[in-house]
Amino acid sequence: MLIGSYSPSLVVISLFVAILASYTALDLSGRIATAKGRAVYLWITGGSMAMGVGVWSMHFIGMLALRLPFALGFDLGITALSLLIAVLSSGFALWLVSQPRLPAWQLGLGALIMGTGIASMHYTGM
Repeated sequence: MLIGSYSPSLVVISLFVAILASYTALDLSGRIATAKGRAVYLWITGGSMAMGVGVWSMHFIGMLALRLPFALGFDLGITALSLLIAVLSSGFALWLVSQPRLPAWQLGLGALIMGTGIASMHYTGM
């Protein structure tokens, strides 16, 4: 049986990063509705970066909080891919839900894409 422990301070930092990233992404996405032209895409980019990097950071800080009786390592390429997945899925979901009309199916599709992207990021990053 594998026995590990967690660093409480890193768990709290991970939680704080997730809250801060969510707040930042929601604040930036709220500006999309009032933006015009090219500014819309800049706000979507900012929101997707905030959400993607925030969720990715929360995941890896949480992974660092886990103390195991052996050394762990991460592959740089796969780790970078997991970050890209998080940012792109966040960006697509933000773009989708920022369209002028938002029927229920579109909101559901945005949530599905975001959820699938975040799950893929977690699976890839582990």
